[in-house]
Amino acid sequence: MAEPPERSGQRRLRPAPLIFEPAEATADPEHFFDLESIEDPQELLARATELTLAFRAATDRAVEFQAVAAAQLADPKRFDRLTAADVAERAAWTEDYARKMIEFGRDLIRTGGRPPEE
Repeated sequence: MAEPPERSGQRRLRPAPLIFEPAEATADPEHFFDLESIEDPQELLARATELTLAFRAATDRAVEFQAVAAAQLADPKRFDRLTAADVAERAAWTEDYARKMIEFGRDLIRTGGRPPEE
């Protein structure tokens, strides 16, 4: 399982947006964001790199949202709060990882690094 990402003072670069593929394209296991149709290796490398950066950024943001949710669920002020073991079970994490994510989420909330509500 991935470790909570380290927070740095630098703003993240905004990668190329992910474009969702039509259902008929995703049914073909060889199809992946139309990369298989790009014949120019320079163009292929550029687009594949854009996708890699976009997926990494999306993963980082999703982990932050997981951490905030875990912290909220484990908040001692909640009458229905969950234990780290309960959070771990719901997220398919180890209990130790759940504790780390809860603390990471608390740090995000405390420092204002909380993911925006959309």
